[in-house]
Amino acid sequence: MATTDKDSHLDEKGSTPSVLDEKDASGFEKDKEILADIEVLGAEIQALSDDVLEAAAHAQTMSAQEIEETIQLIVTQHGDDPNFPPAVLAAARRYLFDEDLKRDTVEYQRVYDELKVEAAMIHINSAYAEVRAVVDNTDDTSTPVGTFRAWFIGTIFVGAGGFINQFFSIRFPGITVGSNVAQVLAYPAAKMLEFLPTTQFNTFGYKWTFNPGPFNPKEHMIITIMANVGFNTPYTNSIIWVQYLPLYFNQSWATGFGYQLLVALSTNLIGYGLAGLTRRFLVYPASAVWYNNLSIIALNRAFHTEKETVANGWRLSRMRWFLYCFSAMFVYFWFPDYIFQALSYFNWMTWIAPDNISLAAITGTASGLGLNPIPTFDWNQLVYAVDPLIFPFYSTFNTFLGTLITLPVIAAVWYSNTWETAYLPINSNHVYDNTGALYTVANAVGNNTLFDQALYDDYSPAYLAAGNIIIYGVFFSVYTATLTHAILYHRHEIMHGLKSILSRKKTSELHADVHVRLMMAYKEVPEWQYLTILVIAIGLGAAGVGVYPTETSSAVVLYGVFLAAIFVIPIGIILSITNVQITLNVLAELFGGLWFPGNAVAMNYFKSYGYVTTAHTLNFAQDLKLAHYMHIPPVTTFWAQIYATIVSSFICTAILNFQMTKIAGVCTPHQIDHFSCPGINTFFTASVLWGTLGPKRMFGAGGIYNDLLWCFFIGAVLPIPFYFLRNRFKIFEYVHLPVLITGGLIWAPGSMGNVWPAVPVAYVFNVLIKRRYLAWWSKYNYITTTAFSAAIAISAVVIFFALEWPNVVINWSGNTRPFEGCDGAGCPLLPVPESGTFGPVVGQFH
Repeated sequence: MATTDKDSHLDEKGSTPSVLDEKDASGFEKDKEILADIEVLGAEIQALSDDVLEAAAHAQTMSAQEIEETIQLIVTQHGDDPNFPPAVLAAARRYLFDEDLKRDTVEYQRVYDELKVEAAMIHINSAYAEVRAVVDNTDDTSTPVGTFRAWFIGTIFVGAGGFINQFFSIRFPGITVGSNVAQVLAYPAAKMLEFLPTTQFNTFGYKWTFNPGPFNPKEHMIITIMANVGFNTPYTNSIIWVQYLPLYFNQSWATGFGYQLLVALSTNLIGYGLAGLTRRFLVYPASAVWYNNLSIIALNRAFHTEKETVANGWRLSRMRWFLYCFSAMFVYFWFPDYIFQALSYFNWMTWIAPDNISLAAITGTASGLGLNPIPTFDWNQLVYAVDPLIFPFYSTFNTFLGTLITLPVIAAVWYSNTWETAYLPINSNHVYDNTGALYTVANAVGNNTLFDQALYDDYSPAYLAAGNIIIYGVFFSVYTATLTHAILYHRHEIMHGLKSILSRKKTSELHADVHVRLMMAYKEVPEWQYLTILVIAIGLGAAGVGVYPTETSSAVVLYGVFLAAIFVIPIGIILSITNVQITLNVLAELFGGLWFPGNAVAMNYFKSYGYVTTAHTLNFAQDLKLAHYMHIPPVTTFWAQIYATIVSSFICTAILNFQMTKIAGVCTPHQIDHFSCPGINTFFTASVLWGTLGPKRMFGAGGIYNDLLWCFFIGAVLPIPFYFLRNRFKIFEYVHLPVLITGGLIWAPGSMGNVWPAVPVAYVFNVLIKRRYLAWWSKYNYITTTAFSAAIAISAVVIFFALEWPNVVINWSGNTRPFEGCDGAGCPLLPVPESGTFGPVVGQFH
């Protein structure tokens, strides 16, 4: 067994003599060797030299038992973790299981010494280079967080963001502002408030002041978390629109503010209960990295870091680098977005023969499959599916593989005219009738908006384009694959979380992560409070659905929450590790349509309480992890999220009511201010297809797409051979099947042009630069993509109000050519037969 003697090159305090002590000339060469050893070790465990030094010093204070337990932990808890440094995992397995190594005492000691440093790293810092790059492993508990300044700025931003996103949600083109805009603008706003008086007040025993001192990172982050929550509009607003509008369900009572507010608060709050109850699975584990949070923290750090470091020779501060990247992208985005749109849809191969159907279908990026080596020069298009600087490289590449594998499948379906797809565009998300026209749902429903069999028999079944069909098959397979994958790869984490719920031990004793231990300094929010929010939200939803004439059972709320409860942990674990989210919208539509046949409103509510509850739960869990990384008191985070949600719900509901009752001609095709509601029209179409017509007619026995149900079985079985093959073939260790499958969800309207460009960018930043220039990558990588995203968001707002709102159009070939010919029009492969329809004739639809 290896001993715990101190390393020969460390002094008694565990620090390298070359760093802390003065040396004579004879020791200079030895110091160079020590630094070289540190660099080699840092490269092995993907750590900066300073982090290695800190870990090496701490390693000297650890007992042999602590080190052994941590090495065991590396294998048991991180054995299936694709983000954990592979060299460290391999060394831990060698140390524990390789009998030949144990006989070689010199090599055995070397491996042990390396693992000792990694064991210390896990104790005092994160095991992940990505987290160490932006997250501090220390905390100052005296830092003010829930200040008047934070609540004041957060309230204004929540109100403004909720107003803008709701008001323009029904306009074409629409406009959306994200929380990154609030994060950028919060800093100058807060710095202005630093001029307020510092007088202290005492209100009911609570001491506060207008100016608690310099604006700090925790205040900044609590404002960002409030914006994350408050900028989301209630999903139920879409349901209310299709209920109210005369051209849809024409239920005028849906303008009732009480009804609107009940269902909005319910769907917005219900995710908190589940998020709080899933903290042991999605927040506390170190393996739950939540990569999107790292870019948010990186920007926060850029604003507040005073001491700058040298990164591979670069002395440029994070803030200055952010400003350079932001300014460059702000100016550049005007070209692909407005001035020269061919840069965004660079379908240059179709320009050779614009009317060539096959060329447009395979290489086009407007309506084709996008098989194009250089499909875009638009960063916004490039990050459509994955952000190559945030996503781990294996996630980006698995997504690309999934898209690449499904591309020939779509082409084969289209060219073979399977399911009558050759009469339709190859890659469209629209629904068509048997004449090739868009499906007119009014032709299949009666005056009561319920399904009418006679009208349907005289009209047409619903048909989907080849790309859209494959998406449904991929969705079916990814749901069952997710459950199987979670059981095979994450059963230990799930069991650990379940045991921690029943355990009387402290959270810090159950999780080795340093951030868990730091957060123990603050009062935790108990489970019963989250459970109370969950019960209240369910009650509000049941009242809204049951009291008003929705013709929907209140039980739909419980059905939806039950679906969310089944999937939220497996989906959440995958999202937190890979940054890829699997949504439940199709599964919720399928089950909702089966359980409430012929009732579109009931199906919509089931989708809200199944799919949207899961999505909200994951968003709130991500914010909880964000606060966890920033060491914000959990009670402050809890009330900030609740408060922002309530404020946003009231504002968005009020704006919704104004839009419905005060905007003349709202949601009509030629509304004077362009409030034509294209998204609501799509939502209504889906409502009728899944709720009124029902999935039985599409996927049930005798349905057109019945064979796709086999994808459920395929998805359930497929992870099993991959799990066992990874033990024999190393390449399978890098295959993440649920992520690979989700690559097939890019289609209709996305294409290969939205995935392939991210791969080389991801390889350069997250493989080459990360491996060779870790210091530069740690300092600038996340700042780069955050600057680009913020610039695009603000640039889009300026372009919208300055040019698009007043209808200023630049009409030239650089803006029109990408949308000409068959790529723009979406030409079908075959013309509709002379009879005027394709597929079964009237009377033979079943």
